[in-house]
Amino acid sequence: MTASAAPISAWNVANGLTALRLGLVPVFAWLLFAGGGDDTGWRVAAAATFLVASMTDRLDGDIARRRGIVTDVGKIADPIADKALTGTALVGLSLLGELSWWVTVVVLVREIGITLLRIVIIRHGVLPAGRGGKVKTAVQALAILLYLLPLSGSAHVVAVVVMACAVLLTVVTGIDYLAQAYRLRSTSERTRLRAVRREVATGQGATTDDG
Repeated sequence: MTASAAPISAWNVANGLTALRLGLVPVFAWLLFAGGGDDTGWRVAAAATFLVASMTDRLDGDIARRRGIVTDVGKIADPIADKALTGTALVGLSLLGELSWWVTVVVLVREIGITLLRIVIIRHGVLPAGRGGKVKTAVQALAILLYLLPLSGSAHVVAVVVMACAVLLTVVTGIDYLAQAYRLRSTSERTRLRAVRREVATGQGATTDDG
């Protein structure tokens, strides 16, 4: 008789890093608006906090997979922490008049929409994060970091170009996820069984009518 595996505790290093990232969000927001939002020292501190929080995003996932400590709590908390950090940064920059609101709206609608899509489609299967999504996340983080830093001149132009690339990747990968979700739903076992039951019910109905 094989002993069942012990349940994985939600109190682990990976989830601790996720909690740290979530806890850094209000700290980051305070630093971003401190000194009127344009003080060099406070902006550098906000950028450093954002960088640390972003690094925990990659680190917690790697640790969870490597140590086999992936938990349901982590699966829920990780994307919440990610969206909270990214959303706070984008909304904050837009409130300060440094980033167009349409950029913030496009990115947040895509991020929140795909997160909700993952939840809805989970009945048919897991919608995995592809390489494009990972590149998008990295470029987004870099673009936001450059906007947080007090850059000017050609350095700011670089920030604008990187942000444009981030928005493009955000839209393209969002469309790709929609296509993946459609294929997953169309070919899943749940959909196949539903079609079989519908055919059986239709056949039974036809038999009854003939009788």
